[in-house]
Amino acid sequence: MAGTVYVLDNYYLAITLLITVAYQLFFFSIAFSFKFDKLTDFAGGTNFVVLAIVTLAFSGHHHARQVVASLFLMAWALRLSGFLLFRILKTGKDDRFDDKRDTFLPFLGFWVFQMLWVWTVSMPVTVLNSPNVQQQYAQPPFGTGRDIAGVILYVVGLVMETASDTQKFAFRQAHDKSAVCDTGFFYFSRHPNYFGEILVQFSIYMIAVSPAADGYVGGQAFKALYATIVGPFLLTILLMFVSGLPLSERPGAKKRYEKGLNWEGYQRYLRRTSILIPFPPQVYEHLPTIVKRTLLLEFPMYVFDPAKHSEGAQESGPQRKARTARQAMPITAGRAASR
Repeated sequence: MAGTVYVLDNYYLAITLLITVAYQLFFFSIAFSFKFDKLTDFAGGTNFVVLAIVTLAFSGHHHARQVVASLFLMAWALRLSGFLLFRILKTGKDDRFDDKRDTFLPFLGFWVFQMLWVWTVSMPVTVLNSPNVQQQYAQPPFGTGRDIAGVILYVVGLVMETASDTQKFAFRQAHDKSAVCDTGFFYFSRHPNYFGEILVQFSIYMIAVSPAADGYVGGQAFKALYATIVGPFLLTILLMFVSGLPLSERPGAKKRYEKGLNWEGYQRYLRRTSILIPFPPQVYEHLPTIVKRTLLLEFPMYVFDPAKHSEGAQESGPQRKARTARQAMPITAGRAASR
């Protein structure tokens, strides 16, 4: 079809990789030169928008499914990058880079990781917009059961992620560090924003894979569309095992325990609240531990055990008694805010 642009390969994987590397290196040079944290997450989020626009424009086609999937990716990315930019402007700096921003290779390593994240998670939209899918095969009309399910899942995920980020930010602004955020979506999940983000990415994949799932696309393009599930899977793996839950669960509990930040109230919240999948706390609290550790994803790697993981585990008897006494002091604001 006239208007289709062929660049390097027929799936747009090479050109999107080159664009991502160039885009991230540009912002890295600014961040490293000026020790400036405020553009890091903004660069990641807006990179998704650039890739969606470029591949949709290059494809020369504007089928409803392409437009919907591309717009969904852009809306999610703009919302996320906008929120993170707003948050960093309010807080002033990003603590993740305290030990990296002054050293070239460790700081660059983060940006290389961000390149991989953007390029991989964009794959469902990238391949859907590519010539090998759009040029060689007829496309099913938008509105299949899979499309509708994807749209519903996307709306649920985006609302949950957006509302959770807003609720958590507002709660932190209104309470001290000892308070436990257990309102809104956080009443049902300790990380509803992560759960919403996972739903968003799998919903975009559901829409993008429809031409293959409905039998309109075959051959290598069929395999390529299904293979793009690596995008939402990578995001899920990152959130669950790399940069999401591992950096917030055990370290967060350890900090509360050692600094006496309403540890008893937080323990109660941990017992009652699912780590990721929203679940009624009245039911979750009474579930067997084996169910929580398996089906509900609260793996042992997230669990904080003061006897094993706190600094107090290595303390002498008098030191441990002194710290325990500090933790027993009442924290009025925290207890009043927590359930």
